[in-house]
Amino acid sequence: MNAINLTAYYKTIQKKTGKTPEDFKKLAAEKGFVENNDLKPGVKAMEVIKWLKADFGLGQGHGLALYHSFKVDKDE
Repeated sequence: MNAINLTAYYKTIQKKTGKTPEDFKKLAAEKGFVENNDLKPGVKAMEVIKWLKADFGLGQGHGLALYHSFKVDKDE
């Protein structure tokens, strides 16, 4: 996903839920998907998407955008 698409997704997500990607990252940590501020190894996108759909009514594209936001870019 490119930065423009992600920004648009994040704006829509915040409008729908009132939560930012950072808010969701904290919730993901509580669910056991994130550890030490990074996505835990082995966590699959569909696990995260399923949770976000069930708890927040988000679709696959928005869930994938948030999943991407949980990862720390190792190249930076």
